[in-house]
Amino acid sequence: MPVWMMRQAGRYLPEYREIRAKQGFLELCKTPELAVEVSLQPFRRLGVDAVIVFSDILIPAEAMGLPLELGDAGPHLPNPVRSKADVERLRAFDPEVETGFLPEAIRRIVKSVGAEVPVLGFAGAPWTLACYMVEGRTKEGFATVKQFLYEEPRTFRELLHRIAQATIPYLKAQFAAGAAAVQLFDTWCGELNLQDYQESALPAVQEVISEISGSVPVIYYTKASQHLLPAAARSGANVLSVDWRVELGEVRAAVGPKIALQGNVDPAVLLGPHERIRNVTLDTVNALAGRGHILNLGHGILPNTPVKNAQLFVETGQQALLQDLRPAAHSR
Repeated sequence: MPVWMMRQAGRYLPEYREIRAKQGFLELCKTPELAVEVSLQPFRRLGVDAVIVFSDILIPAEAMGLPLELGDAGPHLPNPVRSKADVERLRAFDPEVETGFLPEAIRRIVKSVGAEVPVLGFAGAPWTLACYMVEGRTKEGFATVKQFLYEEPRTFRELLHRIAQATIPYLKAQFAAGAAAVQLFDTWCGELNLQDYQESALPAVQEVISEISGSVPVIYYTKASQHLLPAAARSGANVLSVDWRVELGEVRAAVGPKIALQGNVDPAVLLGPHERIRNVTLDTVNALAGRGHILNLGHGILPNTPVKNAQLFVETGQQALLQDLRPAAHSR
């Protein structure tokens, strides 16, 4: 049972904040030596079992032709996609040319950590990337996106198709550079009801995964998606990553034994006392008896998390595997 954390390179680490004081977020993503350094910081500090390359899910949106602003206030795409003409202007891109900094960072990380440490690549799933591309920023409910979907379903599905077709070579470039696995982030799929998910978001995910399946393991992350999990398990992914809103045992019962699970400690637990962090982590491990499970948070680590608490989470998970710790279940 390996353990790593989403957003494990970030503002909770003082060494990351030191670099960010001198560099903008987007510049950090696009400068391989800096991306490598911040990718490796949690590996050195926490001893996690995998390194995920430092980047952002909106990098492909910029490469497809949308101006992109990234900062601490969140993403901003000032020219959002709102029409058929906007969709048709989106372009395919060569990931080794327009986004060559990312595979280069992966190559350097792999060289640094060696073959024994998995390096993870990632991308945004088509629906989640479309949410940002249409809204222009994060907005609760994504009403503009849904209006586009309902009023112009063919055009919206063409948008998802174009994103999928751009994502496939983008991910292929990452595992060609040495990524041992890739994760698709579908952070906003939970905003959809089951029918809309099955008719729009899921086929686009399946389009991506079907083209890369068999090359490296694929992790599919969904959030606030309890109503979607049996459908999400049909994505073709090797691993389904879930948030903290549902117990892992319930997820296993819903999706069956053929797909591994990742997650799902509430990131806010790492703000609490050490005893609770340890108990919740062990409960999460015990939920699946450590089998078919990647221990992770249910979303990204929070910026105000004490480093020692993040270390405790990682160490507890690793010790549970090594020492077969199986105490009686604790209440979350």
